[in-house]
Amino acid sequence: MSANSPSIIVISAPSGTGKTTIVRELIKNNKNLVASVSYTTRQKRANEVEGKDYNFVSLELFSSMIEEKSFLEHAKVFDCFYGTPKKEVEDSLNNGLNVILEIDWQGAMQVKKEKSDCLMLFIIPPSKEELMLRLRKRGTDSNNEIRLRFDEALNDINQYKNFDKVFINDDVTSTVQAIAAFIKEPNKASSLNEEVMTIIRSFRS
Repeated sequence: MSANSPSIIVISAPSGTGKTTIVRELIKNNKNLVASVSYTTRQKRANEVEGKDYNFVSLELFSSMIEEKSFLEHAKVFDCFYGTPKKEVEDSLNNGLNVILEIDWQGAMQVKKEKSDCLMLFIIPPSKEELMLRLRKRGTDSNNEIRLRFDEALNDINQYKNFDKVFINDDVTSTVQAIAAFIKEPNKASSLNEEVMTIIRSFRS
């Protein structure tokens, strides 16, 4: 992560994989790395902070921002809209900072189209059972919402092939270290290994 060549780092993962925790740890340990704060139309959760976790806005405001082309990317996820503000990202890059975009795979594909030199990282859970456990432990969703998120994860996992590198989030500390090392010295040729493919195949069965 060189301050001399700031870049966009896209991090995507199925809901409940732990990407938010990973991004927070990456930022905590790297001074020239910042996270873009997305805009969303969904309701704020009790543990979230306005302007830090998300910018929570009305559907009307979000729609006007789309019309004004204010987003680098935007997507509808679980009946709510999410978008990455273009100006804030460009300002950070111009200030020599690497910018993490913590977004879903739909948005990731839009960013890749606009910024072909971005680094695309995908995170998966160690198993289906662990994913369901993490979704339940969050305590922020109803049983129906948990089921929807779990079912959607089965589709999200199949998007791995569109990313430069896939990481298994078995342990946050080791995952953060592996991602930080990859960002410093990307080796896209070694994107997959047998452990990753075994987990991906298990989600299809």
